[in-house]
Amino acid sequence: MLASADFRRLLLCRLASQWADGVFQAGLAGAVLFNPERQADPLAIAAGFAVILGPYSVIGPFAGALLDRWDRRKLLIIANLVRAVLVLLAAAADGFGLENGLIYAAALLVMGVSRFIGSGLSAALPHVVEPRDLVSGNSIVATLGAATAAIGGACAFALRAVLGSGNLGSALVTSTAVLGVALCCLLAARFAVGQLGPDEINEPAATVVAVARGLADGGRAALRVPSVAAGFIALAAHRIAYGGALLVIVLLMKYSFHNMGPLRAGAAGLTEAVAAGAAGLLTAGLLTPRLVRRFGRAAVVSGAMVLGCAALLGLGLPMLLPTILVAAFVITACGQVVKLSVDAAIQRDVHDDSRGRVFSVSDTLFNITQVAGAALAAWLVPMDGRSPGIVLGAAALYLLGLGGYLLVLRAHPSSPR
Repeated sequence: MLASADFRRLLLCRLASQWADGVFQAGLAGAVLFNPERQADPLAIAAGFAVILGPYSVIGPFAGALLDRWDRRKLLIIANLVRAVLVLLAAAADGFGLENGLIYAAALLVMGVSRFIGSGLSAALPHVVEPRDLVSGNSIVATLGAATAAIGGACAFALRAVLGSGNLGSALVTSTAVLGVALCCLLAARFAVGQLGPDEINEPAATVVAVARGLADGGRAALRVPSVAAGFIALAAHRIAYGGALLVIVLLMKYSFHNMGPLRAGAAGLTEAVAAGAAGLLTAGLLTPRLVRRFGRAAVVSGAMVLGCAALLGLGLPMLLPTILVAAFVITACGQVVKLSVDAAIQRDVHDDSRGRVFSVSDTLFNITQVAGAALAAWLVPMDGRSPGIVLGAAALYLLGLGGYLLVLRAHPSSPR
């Protein structure tokens, strides 16, 4: 696959886009969570998650209809140009010390456009790899992309140490994301018109109606494919649990943990947690294709859900800095295994004329469930983050998700797995 110039270009496009996402998200987190000029409680942190993850949950299913009807190359170029302007506006709002609500409003627009671009790149992958290589290609693109986002986040926290942690420093860090956006736009422009699909470009007046019912269309298309519907159940359970666990980690780093040898708390500790998660993403990317070929997708997803539950109980409950970092590695790896499996099922089993909408629904589910998990935890968790009940509840969600996943597959024994 790497010998193909088209695949390399699409991969670089994804990496540039997700590096920009990582820088922007970490810049926003620094502005809200670790800026000495601002204060944050659990509800404010959950609101930050909603800003980062929520916008595409609203517009994504409708925008997905565009990805199935209009030239994806053209949409990627336009969306990146819009995103560059919005990043600079969000950075300016931060730099001028505006209220968190105004920064959130600007960030909502940035992340909405970012997720639209991500769905477009995912839907385009089958146009640059052979069908037999979809699982491996998706694993490479999705895993390296997620790891690059984590690297972008680490870059942002490193830049904070140089540029400062106040409003101006946060604004400068956030604006750095525009470099990745520009590179993504330039790479997308190098594809030929129509090269990224869809196979049949149709732009009738009825497209507006199709956009308006994008969520329903994508949902119906997903429900018709048992491998995708079952994967959505497992993915939703993981993301709800992950959202609650992530809120606990942020609060522990901010209010409870202290430096322990080479390990650090505070903003540096959050960077360590991001690095642990990035290592988990890379591990999942390396192992998932091999495990799926040997054991089958159903067994691999099931194992990931069981391991996620065990990691929360064995590593999360002690609530110590070292065990939390290991838990971040394991849980992120398990979630990436599930996400890669769902993406591969969509690319393999869903027709190209509805693939963009199903990916949009997948992104919506991926984001809104994490927001829901964080929001629920925010009402229950104490300020210092020490809440065994949330950890136990998150572990139980993995088992519930596993049960739903297996029930759907067993109800359709002849479907692809």
